[in-house]
Amino acid sequence: MMAITKSGIQYLDMQAYVGITKHIGGQEASDELLALCHIEQARDVLNAGCGIGLTSAYVAGKYNCHVMGVDISEKMIAWSRQRAREKHVTGHVDFRVADILNLPFETNRFDAVIVESVVAFVEDKPRALSECIRVARPGGYVGLNESFFMQMPTPELAHLMQRTCGGGEPPLQATWQTLWDESGLEDRVVRICTSDARREIRGRLQWIGWRWSLEAFARLGYLYLTRPEARSSIRDQFGSSADSLETMRYGLFVGRKPETARR
Repeated sequence: MMAITKSGIQYLDMQAYVGITKHIGGQEASDELLALCHIEQARDVLNAGCGIGLTSAYVAGKYNCHVMGVDISEKMIAWSRQRAREKHVTGHVDFRVADILNLPFETNRFDAVIVESVVAFVEDKPRALSECIRVARPGGYVGLNESFFMQMPTPELAHLMQRTCGGGEPPLQATWQTLWDESGLEDRVVRICTSDARREIRGRLQWIGWRWSLEAFARLGYLYLTRPEARSSIRDQFGSSADSLETMRYGLFVGRKPETARR
């Protein structure tokens, strides 16, 4: 059972407990990101911050390549392995606990590195991106799907996100643009996207799967009923979802590591 402190439960811990992960845009955004990364040409793919293994299992099954999924949460890795078994792709995926700030892989290894809704929650964003670029092979692609505010959020929303999300909060669009411009990647692509709240929620349920989603929300309901000290966190994190979607956008950031790179 996860620890619940006086400040409640952080967003990522909550997701790990119930068995849910999400990124704005859902499967549609993932498909576009994968296409921009030319994933059909990849043999060895890193999914950094894999969560419950949605994208890892999907890529392994659809593109018949090897996928390494990493996440800082042991519980997320357990969910990922369960999902791989259910999707019958265990022969094409491996999962391990690892931190995006210190990836345990040699330089120039992966044909593509895919990151979805991870760097937004990391304080040292330049280092996270640098690690993803380091482990990509020269000529390989690094692709991110990350959310941001179009303008400075209200103090109330900023405080809520800091309290529930912990180490980082989605930055402004200009922050991501600067990070990407200074990445050293070539053939850089940035696509700014919007998402309708109702379509977003429906798409997430379909992407995760209805049975899996129902079981996850049953665990969330059990937590709400049995742990009074967790209720405020649950209300904050799930009750504010639609409101935050209205004030946020997400971007697909894709670039190719230079052929002459020696990082």
